[in-house]
Amino acid sequence: MDKKTVSVIMGIYNCEATLKESIDSIINQTYTNWELVLCDDGSTDTTFKIAQQYASKYQGKIKLLKNEKNLGLAATLNHCLQYATGEYIARMDGDDISLPERFEKQVAFLSANPEYQVVGTQMISFDETGEKGIKYAVEKPDKSYLLYNTPFAHATIMMRRTAYEQLGGYRVHKEVTHCEDVDLWFRFYKAGFTGYNLQIPLYKVRESLKDFKRRKFLYSLNAAIVCYKGFKLLGYPAKDYIFLLKPIISGLIPSPIMKLYHNYRDG
Repeated sequence: MDKKTVSVIMGIYNCEATLKESIDSIINQTYTNWELVLCDDGSTDTTFKIAQQYASKYQGKIKLLKNEKNLGLAATLNHCLQYATGEYIARMDGDDISLPERFEKQVAFLSANPEYQVVGTQMISFDETGEKGIKYAVEKPDKSYLLYNTPFAHATIMMRRTAYEQLGGYRVHKEVTHCEDVDLWFRFYKAGFTGYNLQIPLYKVRESLKDFKRRKFLYSLNAAIVCYKGFKLLGYPAKDYIFLLKPIISGLIPSPIMKLYHNYRDG
């Protein structure tokens, strides 16, 4: 396979109902110099079979990997990174949609702005009833933004390969389950990196009630632990540790109420 400018890494797990639409959104990009590296994380439905059909049809563009057992997202993405050849690494989830000009605009930005190591985008949230609104992103988030929220929507990012390599990819540990990206961003800023969010929505994120029901209080505790270690890593003052309560409080809110809140905020 010829080296591609963009490698898209996608961990897939039991997403048979949405995977075709997600892969098609990559195939239909206006920017065409890409490869897609898929890794099935032990799916029990037809996800792997669907991925096989695409890999067979698009040989030279799509690589398909498979974990022997379910390892979680961090390990799965690291598996993808081992086979990615691109100068830029883009993320994508198997239940979301990249809008057609996403890669074109992100590649153009990174090519023109060498001082930035990552570029994200705004997102459009949607569910089975349609689009709910735009999830806005701060244009130039610095390390202080991690007190309040994640600085970049993980699934929208395109990062320089050299930055991923310097960070060592994703940290694999049970405490980073469902907050792999938060851990990544603490290490990202510790390394002295900077990032940017394009102020246009180029990604559609699926947020159905089913997705919110996947939330577990354990994941909120994980997030609090990761943030605590991250605060120490970046030398935040003691007064800022009050923000560690945010993920815990969020984890106590019932899923239907959280979905209503997100719909109201994004609408």
